[in-house]
Amino acid sequence: QVQLVESGGGLVQAGGSLRLSCAASGRTFSRYAMGWFRQAPGKEREIVAVMSGSGGNTYYGDSVKGRFTISRDNAANTVYLRMNSLKPEDTAAYYCAAEQRPMGFTIRPSEYDFWGQGTQVTVSS
Repeated sequence: QVQLVESGGGLVQAGGSLRLSCAASGRTFSRYAMGWFRQAPGKEREIVAVMSGSGGNTYYGDSVKGRFTISRDNAANTVYLRMNSLKPEDTAAYYCAAEQRPMGFTIRPSEYDFWGQGTQVTVSS
């Protein structure tokens, strides 16, 4: 069982930056692919970024490419999402998720095994 706790959300003006963190419990963090997803009211959950357990492979959703960066510190059992040049359309609840997968990752939310409680990001225009 893995518990995930997100932090770092908040209210920011358009063009600003935030860094989200997701702390994971457990001793085998590097065996999990980690993903960030988001969901706005009335919309489906959307992939933001994912990273393989080793950190060697990443994937970004089209809407965040070039603005967001996912990273992880396996020694600290933490994954991060750096968000720059934020736009009002980035407003959503952001969730981190873990998939037990020693290599690679999936971009399908349904295949992730564990989810955090979410942190709200609101970008004002």
